[in-house]
Amino acid sequence: MQLSLSELQSRGAAFRELHNGPEPFVVPNPWNAGTARILAGLGFSALATTSAGLAVALGLPDGANLLDRDTVLANAGEIAAATPLPVSADLESGFAQTPEGVAETIRAAAEAGLVGGSVEDATGLHDDPVRPLAEAVDRVTAAVEAARGLPFPFTVTARAENFLYGRPDLDDTVRRLQAYEEAGADVLYAPGLPSAEAVRTVCASVGRPVNVLAGSQQPALDVATLAACGVRRISLGSTLSRAALGGFVRAAREVLDHGTFDFAAQAPPYGDVNRWLTGPRDVC
Repeated sequence: MQLSLSELQSRGAAFRELHNGPEPFVVPNPWNAGTARILAGLGFSALATTSAGLAVALGLPDGANLLDRDTVLANAGEIAAATPLPVSADLESGFAQTPEGVAETIRAAAEAGLVGGSVEDATGLHDDPVRPLAEAVDRVTAAVEAARGLPFPFTVTARAENFLYGRPDLDDTVRRLQAYEEAGADVLYAPGLPSAEAVRTVCASVGRPVNVLAGSQQPALDVATLAACGVRRISLGSTLSRAALGGFVRAAREVLDHGTFDFAAQAPPYGDVNRWLTGPRDVC
């Protein structure tokens, strides 16, 4: 379903404003329209897609460049159409080799009904996983310029991927995020920051809202602690999809290994599931 310009303007403004609230907000990551509707019905204020969750749902491993732009945006569009909430997409590395291609991905994301998207500085190459800074900045600049050309607010999140690819260099991560801020990124994100100290350092080093991936710090930090560190947005990444997969595997193993069905007591009642998914998309 194609969203109207007024809907996109409203959602884009709402998503932008969430980053300016008195407390950080949690943006969960559904992987299809059904999980989007459930999360909206539970009371979340915005959603973000998950490339890992989508890959698993399609029977593919994550991180192997097996998802193309059309597949990702079709899934994101279904999620955006399923609820009235603003949706930001995991756009991986922009699905393009050039800054011009990244800009085209931003415009395509907007056409799909999204009001935000993240662009990584990862290459997808095993031997050289993170782009040179100048090249990464050019791509963020292109994404920002494309977003500014849209007729509604589109929030660009720039991601520094060092910690996800075995490069735990906090100084370089900060330099990258500062450069992406200078290039115009609206939100800055370094997934995999390992500690509260690292999170505080990043938040104190930039002037734009910082997104943090929940659960990557050891010990895991709660919302209040991340707020005290200066975080403005908290995403869950693939965690919800992996939690669902964990329940699925535990149930299947119980049946296979023990011949019992005790897991059924933990499953939501059939009627509740139907109730969550029944009704117009704006009354979840």
